[in-house]
Amino acid sequence: MGKQPNAAKLDRPMPAGGGTFVSGEVPVRRTSIALARRFFQICTTAAAETLAESGLTTLQFAVMVSLSSVTGEPGIDQNGLTARLGIDRASTSQLVDELAAMGLVERHVNGADRRARLLRLTPRGERLRARLHPAQIANQARILAALVPEERELLLDLLVRVVESNRTLARPGSGRRKRGYRQSSADKSRQLPSTEP
Repeated sequence: MGKQPNAAKLDRPMPAGGGTFVSGEVPVRRTSIALARRFFQICTTAAAETLAESGLTTLQFAVMVSLSSVTGEPGIDQNGLTARLGIDRASTSQLVDELAAMGLVERHVNGADRRARLLRLTPRGERLRARLHPAQIANQARILAALVPEERELLLDLLVRVVESNRTLARPGSGRRKRGYRQSSADKSRQLPSTEP
């Protein structure tokens, strides 16, 4: 069995580059949730910058990559796409509707199950994905540029291992408040920790 990390070490702030803090620099918490959130923000921002001129969102582009004949699995149904994207069915449906309205995705009736629709990119969608994809790959490389190639591969391998070993926790929408939820002041006061000895 491996040595268990010290809890204080895991939650300590980390300066950029592992050195000392620069004046005014906000420390990064050394916890999985804080690091995952910041990494997600960095990846999403980099992707959004590349997609800005196309008018696509990062999730719309993820659909295109998933349905491309070059980078994905054309001909999967909406449930298969939902599973690959890790989002809920309603969001997947909305994304497919938006891309279909733009002429980038098409639906075909599944011969085995006439209720299901198989999805693929249109020729226009394939051309747009092909044009945007190199910049997305370059952005991913830029994000990981602080690491040497072996470290990049190791980081991705470790992230895959962590994600695959925690599939039961990967539930779309988990942790979000329900739409229209408003916490009353009475509810808030009940949740505050008591200051009495």
